[in-house]
Amino acid sequence: MVSAPSIERRTLLKLATAAGLAGILAARRAPAHAHETRLHLLHSISFIPEGDVELRRQLAEYRRLAGVEVRLETINLNDLQARITAAIEARTGADIIIMAHNWPHLYQRALADVSALCEWKASDQGGYYPVSEAAARENGRWLALPYDVVGLLVAYRRSWFAEAGAPEPPRTLDDYRRLGARLKAQGRPVGQSLGHTLGDAPAWAYPLLWAFGGAETDPSGRTVVLNSQGALESVRWMTAFWREACDEGALAWDDTNNNRAFHAGEISATLNGASIYIYAKRNPDKIRDERGQAMVRDISHFAIPDGTVATPGYHIPASHALMRYSRNQKAAQEFLRWLHGKEQFGRWFEVQEGYSVGATRFWQEHPVWERVDGAMKPYRTAASASRMFGYAGPSSARAAEAYSKFILVDMYAKAVQGMSAVDAVGWATAELRKVYEG
Repeated sequence: MVSAPSIERRTLLKLATAAGLAGILAARRAPAHAHETRLHLLHSISFIPEGDVELRRQLAEYRRLAGVEVRLETINLNDLQARITAAIEARTGADIIIMAHNWPHLYQRALADVSALCEWKASDQGGYYPVSEAAARENGRWLALPYDVVGLLVAYRRSWFAEAGAPEPPRTLDDYRRLGARLKAQGRPVGQSLGHTLGDAPAWAYPLLWAFGGAETDPSGRTVVLNSQGALESVRWMTAFWREACDEGALAWDDTNNNRAFHAGEISATLNGASIYIYAKRNPDKIRDERGQAMVRDISHFAIPDGTVATPGYHIPASHALMRYSRNQKAAQEFLRWLHGKEQFGRWFEVQEGYSVGATRFWQEHPVWERVDGAMKPYRTAASASRMFGYAGPSSARAAEAYSKFILVDMYAKAVQGMSAVDAVGWATAELRKVYEG
């Protein structure tokens, strides 16, 4: 587990009141301290490029209004944890860092208390989704400010499914396996990564375990219970699904390979955020099907089907973490309150067209959902059906560590490469015990 150097908690400067900040913006004049203030914001590159364009526009607007320059740096998501670790060890770097999943638990000793901001947002915007709160809160202390949730559903070619005998999406995993076998026989396999990538692979592996009643730990979060009939059944199902239905070259795909394969007509379905659909919609002349038509018309989405029990999904929460080493605590908190306000987030949210939804329930009722295409409507409520890593225990630093080590992903990857289900589950159980019980 990554641990930060011990840092004594400072007493943070009192957060500016809404009226105070509103006064600054209304006057179009920055406070005296702001003339010399610069903030560094580190984000992962958005799969919706227009989202980063809108964010940069907002930062320029904030500089004009508040006199604070906020420099946005974007890097690949798979490189983000290394940057976080380096910044913590050096005690210098970005003032605010976007953290995916439940990473704030992993780095909590290096994070400033943002409880006032989090409570304000919850009150202002209808309360957080459980997955957003679990990602950023521990024992009543807010570790980071929840920003958004990226829904992950299965993108699929409607016409190909219909030609394989499925005019409607499969309702169970066994139905999906049988359908996938027919599709693969037609040269249209399912594409599913089991690689060390931070989005699609774990967002498949964790729900697959849950779909058969499996769990990492007991409710205390201290005892590993993976070695179970449910885990064995999930691994056996995945092994058969991989062989019968999947593109077996997808083992080490990252979070972009499946997008490219889908757009190239090489796969019929893949677990993904809505980026496959949105990119095809915004580039109809580039992304075409085998008939030369705009592919977007043939794309829709469904949730991971049920296994032996109802399957909760995993949808990726992201939170803004204010680093303890930052020398600009007050300015950073003022900026975050502005950025997370309804006006600014609403503009960014509309650009996303359903790819990223809010961390709070307020955004589920936004008018954008009446305007989006039918294929995007399942994303509206996806975040409310999300479970967090560490189940059946609480979200924790240990759960974040197990995720970061890809233990469950590797359990399935080992099995599809020939390891028996018993041995794969046994290996993963031993690895989880090192994390949770060591």
